[in-house]
Parts: sequence; structure tokens; C-alpha cells
Amino acid sequence: MSVVRMTKVDGGAQSGGAMDRVVEKKGLPAKVKIGLAAAAVLIVAGLFWWFAPSANSQTVETSRLTISTAEQGRFDDFLPLRARVEPLVTVYLDAVEGGRVEQVLVEDGAMVQEGQMLAVLSNSDLQLNVLARQTEVTQQINSMRSQELALSQTRLNNERSVIEAELAVQTARRQYELQRPLADRGFVAARQFADSRDAYEAARARLAVLRRTQSTDERLQSTQLAQLRASTSGLNQSLDLARSSLDALNLRAPVAGQLTAFSIQVGQSFTRGERLGQIDSAGRNKLRAQVDEFYLGRVSEGQIATAEVGGRPARLRVSKIYPQVRNGAFEIDLQFVGQEPEDLQRGQTVQIRLTLGDPSPALMIPNGAFYNETGGNWVFVVAPDGGSAVKRQVRLGRRNSEYIEVLEGLDAGERVITSPYTGFAERDRLSLSGQ
Repeated sequence: MSVVRMTKVDGGAQSGGAMDRVVEKKGLPAKVKIGLAAAAVLIVAGLFWWFAPSANSQTVETSRLTISTAEQGRFDDFLPLRARVEPLVTVYLDAVEGGRVEQVLVEDGAMVQEGQMLAVLSNSDLQLNVLARQTEVTQQINSMRSQELALSQTRLNNERSVIEAELAVQTARRQYELQRPLADRGFVAARQFADSRDAYEAARARLAVLRRTQSTDERLQSTQLAQLRASTSGLNQSLDLARSSLDALNLRAPVAGQLTAFSIQVGQSFTRGERLGQIDSAGRNKLRAQVDEFYLGRVSEGQIATAEVGGRPARLRVSKIYPQVRNGAFEIDLQFVGQEPEDLQRGQTVQIRLTLGDPSPALMIPNGAFYNETGGNWVFVVAPDGGSAVKRQVRLGRRNSEYIEVLEGLDAGERVITSPYTGFAERDRLSLSGQ
């Protein structure tokens, strides 16, 4: 509001022009006004930035979320699994030789003994081939034996010749020794004595030749006989294989146990190597379970697991690990420690707890579906006032079905969102409504 001051002038009345006065108005300087306007603009912009939703934030209703608190406690390092009861040992029955089923002697599910006849197959082509092979092998064996007999006869003839030559040498030597003193006195003609001496020397030479011949023949005959006997042994083995191929048409149980998956019918034909059934170990079972590939490096043979079968606890150990990963999981076999429960049924499922490590104190948060989306690398941490949540990098460790171990990034008492992050996993900040 402007103030007008009136000044009284002495000297009587004034003219109209003299009565006009300048009115003085006072207000804010122009610079101050500009500064205030700029401050107002900055305040409005700040309020807009604070209250307006960010491009990387999202408003989420609290009722949609599961918010959990990080707490100190004892972490039990175990893995819950569902395992299937399977026979401890399984022996498969395959058709060694193809053929047609002529007779079925045992029904599926029966208990069988080792060597028990299960079925009889026939194969006319195989039977004819085996008979032809048997005839051929028999002929070859007979030929071998004839050659062996001939060699034995040659050996006997050589021995007989040597005996005769030795006898001739002895006879000629006696004649020579008898005539030698008589020839010296002139009672025996020189010619007759020379004939006796030549006969003796010829007999000795002939004996030496026969002995060398016998030695050479003996060496050659021994080598040839060894070869013939080795060939005979091979032919006998070939004949045994031919006979066993024919005997394979009689299907027998290789081990004792329960016959399963044995559904062959009379008149049905099978090719070589085709599966006919299997024999499972009687009263001996194992458990097979699928484990998430995340635990591939933490599961090892010999680890202990516990289960409850028929209301009674049972202990098991990991007996085998199958490292092949299929559909994000690998398989393990577990065998019972001690006596096996009596009421197990093949094919039933059993809930087990596989112990991965000893219990230890740790900072933990409840296990939730968020882990599948973050991989344990980050979580949304709720502000103390509960009005917002911010993405934070963390390092999580061991997991079980209930809790996850926190290694870095969280303090005890802080709250995190443990429900699925579907729809806002790409955001850095959440505004929580509905408090």
C-alpha cells in the first residue's frame, strides 16, 4: 500500500497546477524479485523430482510381496529330496540268439533260481547252421587225429629201425672180434676177416645215420604234434561255441531273484539282442533321487541321508553319483545302512534329507522364489520406514529348504523381499504402497 504525504504551503490559495504533488511508492527491488522467482522454480522442480516416479522405479502393493527379516541362527546344511525305491541289482535278459517262442515256463513277477529254465525258443536256420558247423569241425578233428596217428606210427618205425640197427652192429662187432685173433694166427682168411670188418663198420655207420634221422624226425614231429593239438583245441572250442549258441535258445535265469518285465508270448519272435525281461535282486533295494545341478560339486559318495519309512527312521549313504546333467538335475543312488525296512515297495517315493555339512551359526534369510531370478547375487532391501525397497548386491551361500545363508551385503534385522520378483526384477527401486 502506497503512502501519500500532503504538505501545507503558507501564502494562501494555490493554482491547480501548483496543487499537484509527486506520490512516492516503495517496493522490492527487481533483483530480489528475480531471485525469488528462480528459487520458486527450483523448489517446484525438486518437489516434482522427489514425488514423480523414476524411470527405473515402480510402485508395488505390499500385499503382493513376502517380506522377511535377516536373523542370526543355526544353519542346518541339508538337502530335502524325493527318492524312488528301485532294486539294488538288476540283471537284464536279452535274446542271445533270435528265435520264435515255443514255450513259456515262468510267469512275470515270479521268484526264480539261478539256472532255472524260463522259456524255450526255436530257430531252424540256427539249428541247421550249427549242425553243419558241427559236422565240419568233427571232420577237421578227425583229419587232425589221423595226422597225429601217422606221426606216431612214423616215430615207432624209426625206433624199430634203430633197434634193428643196434642189433646188427652188435652181431657184426662180435663176428669181427672173434675173427680178429684168428686172422692174426692165419686161421681165418684175410678176405673173410676184411668182410667182417667192413660189415661191422657199415652197421655202425647205418646206426649213426638212423639215430640222426630219428633225432631230426623227433624234433619236427614234436613241433607238428603241438600245432595239431593246438588246432584240435581251437576246433573243440569252436564246436563248444556252436553248441552253446544252440543251447542259448533255452532261456535260463542267470541269477536268483524276482522276474519282472517278462511279458513274452508263445509264437512271438525276437531278434538277437532284443530285451526279454529282467531279474531284480530279491529283498534288496536302493533309492534313486534327482538333485539340482547347483549341488553337483557338494554331493559326494559316502554322505549320509535320513528318511522315515513306515513311521521308523532309516539311515542311508550315497553309493553312486551319475554326473550327467539332464533338465537341470543329476541322479544319485543311496543304499540303506544296516537293516533295510521291510515295508518298502518297488516304485514308491520316499522323502529323505541329505546331509551336506555340519550345523553352524550363520546370518540367514528365509528361502524364497526370488533366488531363481537373482541367482543369489542381489535382493530388494526394504527401507526402515517400509515405504520403499532398493536393489542391493549381496553374496549368499548355502541353502536348504527353509533358509539361505547370507555371507555379505546384509545385517541382522534388515528386511528383504523373498517372494518372486516377477514384473519388477529389472527395477532398481520399488515404492511400496498399501502400508
